[in-house]
Amino acid sequence: MSARRIWGVFLRQLYLYRRSLTRLLDVFYWPTVDLLLWGFITLYLEQVGQRMPHYVSFFLGGLILWNILLRAQQGLSVSFLEDVWARNLVNLFVSPLSVGEYLAGLLLVSIFKVVSALLLMSVLAAVFFGFKIFLLGVWLIPMVLNLCALGWAIGLVTMAAILRFGQEAEILAWALAFLFLPVSAVFYPVSVLPPWLRAVADFVPSAHVFEGMRAILLKGEADLSFLLKATGLNLAYLSGSYLLFRRIYREALRRGTIPKIGE
Repeated sequence: MSARRIWGVFLRQLYLYRRSLTRLLDVFYWPTVDLLLWGFITLYLEQVGQRMPHYVSFFLGGLILWNILLRAQQGLSVSFLEDVWARNLVNLFVSPLSVGEYLAGLLLVSIFKVVSALLLMSVLAAVFFGFKIFLLGVWLIPMVLNLCALGWAIGLVTMAAILRFGQEAEILAWALAFLFLPVSAVFYPVSVLPPWLRAVADFVPSAHVFEGMRAILLKGEADLSFLLKATGLNLAYLSGSYLLFRRIYREALRRGTIPKIGE
């Protein structure tokens, strides 16, 4: 055993982190998200004490709807990564297939994942916990659509980052959506957040969706303002992310970097 060689292996790995934001994210990002998420949940439980109305419903409903956002996002970004890993991007983009058609195909994959996850988790929640997500009524449809729209916007940004920075950015396919988790108020109300994070949450569509979900479960009626805010923000984010992806794609074509992705 050579201490020098062991130290050399350690330094070789450590030097990778000096100019790699994605690797640094992997080290510091998940502990930060876990601490914030469970810290705010604990704070909420401490505040409400024994006065926790429908908390199991809040938790299960939030869990199901949050997974819809994740499946929508990963239906785009991870499916795109499948083509990157298979070195298939060049084959796709030299064919008559347009970018719009390619994205439409990935959207179908995303919708399939969303529907499958929603049905599976709904059945399991009903069988094991007696919670029926469909008690949200017709309001479940705009909630799901808004969460899908945000997931697609995040997915397009992730795909743009992979086109721009290469396979090194693939960690964003799993990490970027969780950046929104603490301020989405999935398992606790926005009021638990400190004032400066409440201001951030006001610009996060998913926060308005989950606040709307809790309003329905608690009061039995929907607050339309939550869904209107979420829809307006999603239209802006989805349009912006699509334009960003198209711009990065055209730039990748001009620079000829698409064949190098994944190398």
